[in-house]
Amino acid sequence: MDFEFSEKEREFLREVGQFLADNYDPDVMDVTRENMAQVCDTPERRAFMKKVAEKGWLGITWPKEYGGQEGEGFFEYLLNEKLSSVGAPQIGKGVGIIGKTLINVGSEKLKREFLPQILDAKIEFAVGYSEPSAGSDAAAMRLKAERKGDGWVLNGQKVFTTSAHFADWYWVGARTDPDAPKHHGITLFLVRMDDPGLTIHPMYTMGNERTNAVFFDNVFVHDDYRVGELNKGFQYIAEALDIERFSMFTFAPIRGRMEVLADYVKTAKRDGKALKDDAVVRQKIAELATECEVARVLGVKFVDAAINSNKTPTVEASEYKLYATELSRRLADATMDIVGPGGQLALHTEDAPLKGRGESCYTYTVIDTIGGGSSQVQRNIIAKRKLDLPKNF
Repeated sequence: MDFEFSEKEREFLREVGQFLADNYDPDVMDVTRENMAQVCDTPERRAFMKKVAEKGWLGITWPKEYGGQEGEGFFEYLLNEKLSSVGAPQIGKGVGIIGKTLINVGSEKLKREFLPQILDAKIEFAVGYSEPSAGSDAAAMRLKAERKGDGWVLNGQKVFTTSAHFADWYWVGARTDPDAPKHHGITLFLVRMDDPGLTIHPMYTMGNERTNAVFFDNVFVHDDYRVGELNKGFQYIAEALDIERFSMFTFAPIRGRMEVLADYVKTAKRDGKALKDDAVVRQKIAELATECEVARVLGVKFVDAAINSNKTPTVEASEYKLYATELSRRLADATMDIVGPGGQLALHTEDAPLKGRGESCYTYTVIDTIGGGSSQVQRNIIAKRKLDLPKNF
């Protein structure tokens, strides 16, 4: 395959670049938020996404009958990379996980209600899979959904729901058949976040960004808001997770952090000697730069496989997610080693090396290797589905 961009793709990148320049806003574009920059958690960021929607860029790959363009997925990839390169919010859960799942398995009512709002950037979603006893093993979720009249009553708890405190709707998995094998008794629902039975408590990460614990107390959901077939929710979740593993962890921020470190090494000195002349530092920078190119190519490989197979490629998604997030962690470790003790100073500390960027990268990258499925989960997927080895848990 050809890993270089065509002229049409380069023209699209120039168009997006000009759009970002014309709509620059430091309250919207903040690379120091690392991967949390992708969320639309402020009025300013939601207004920005409305402008993206007006360009017609939220439905690039959707069918035309639902307002999309039926375009190539590579342009969606290029758009997300460009947005993430400047720390702007990205197309994500609504367009990818929720929108594409509804197009595939949603009822006509759900399609009519949600798809236009997603394309117009009028609605934000939270995704609820993780629970206290169901982290890496999402199929172990125990949030209970019991049939009642023309709907369901949900009781239980979710954790690490990043967008719960600002989202409009909750895309949530619940156990509808406790006697079925764990992968076959789960159903997906859409729940309003302002339901009086939901209680949201903040859970802050070590990077000081907010996720949430969400408690369900007799939350009633009409059956109209059940997504797809009963008890087949985990199959839909598994496919959506492949999208999440790729779209949540774009390559551009990793490349940006690599450039920040390289620029620092060009001018910094230690004990009166230029770091750029230190053989060990030079080797580490060259090694990381090479690994960055590997991550970029793995991302392009995923998109190419998705286009040519007309489905989400599970193994390629796990390969990219595993390599990119572990590289991000190695890059953060190297930054702390090369910068030295000053690298521990907090973000935006004016007299800190890199203005504290090293410290924020170091704390964020730990989270990245867990979100969307931990590195060990990705290794098991690759081992089982690509190499036909037994899983180890």
